[in-house]
Amino acid sequence: MSASFEFIWNIILTLVVAPAAWFLLHLNGKQEKLTTGLSDTREEMAKTYVTKTDLHNDLNRIMQRFDRLEEKIDRITGAR
Repeated sequence: MSASFEFIWNIILTLVVAPAAWFLLHLNGKQEKLTTGLSDTREEMAKTYVTKTDLHNDLNRIMQRFDRLEEKIDRITGAR
């Protein structure tokens, strides 16, 4: 009786452990794909988009140039 009980218990454990192990391996593979995709996305965003501080610095430089141009135009028009 105990041999058949052990046999049935081994079958039950196999039916539970094998799918659980497959599921965990499958999840691990998906997690690796997501991690790789995320790092690729970050690299692509760095090529395409600019940070707020860089944009702010560039806009300040442009505005300073416009201010200098306005001063020059005022001097030219005021001198006549």
